[in-house]
Amino acid sequence: MQLQNRKLPKITFNAPVTLCFVFACVAVQIASTLTGGASTALLFTSRPGSLANPLTYFCLVSHIFGHAGWDHLFANMGYILILGPLLEEKYGSLELAGIMLASALASSLANIFFLHSGVLGASGVVFTFILLSSFTGLREGEIPLTFILVTLFYLTQQLYGALFVGGNISYLGHIAGGVVGAIVGFVLPAQNTKPTSGYGMF
Repeated sequence: MQLQNRKLPKITFNAPVTLCFVFACVAVQIASTLTGGASTALLFTSRPGSLANPLTYFCLVSHIFGHAGWDHLFANMGYILILGPLLEEKYGSLELAGIMLASALASSLANIFFLHSGVLGASGVVFTFILLSSFTGLREGEIPLTFILVTLFYLTQQLYGALFVGGNISYLGHIAGGVVGAIVGFVLPAQNTKPTSGYGMF
């Protein structure tokens, strides 16, 4: 009888910024597949360009929505869905959106100014989230050991990749995203509250 009276759990929109970002990335990748990559190349790839072209400024941020393929997308979205809701609950939805914006700008500008190359994908945001998540439970006057270890492993991986692996991977963009996560972790106090109230879907 008690089992019959129990209500089924409802699905809630628990992390609006994280979920909207993931849905947007999937939509962009669908459009890219349908256009043979043309839409991503035009609208979601940051590269050196004319300062008179509005797309140059738009793509400084929009590149985090574009990906080189479905494998690239799935790899990044896995991390985003794991870490995003936790950070959104800790810092707040609007704050997390600002952090992602800062990461996008840092990644694209680092590549443009230092490598004179383009970048696309949410990998910079992923590394921002990885570094930022190591600050869980941060107290004033302390440096978390997790942050030190994550930074060491992270920098070693990125430097090794940049020096010995190469390829079409923006290691500098990853490092720039990680730097944003580290700065935010030290500077921005966590709210320790839930993000914007979850919206019941069904």
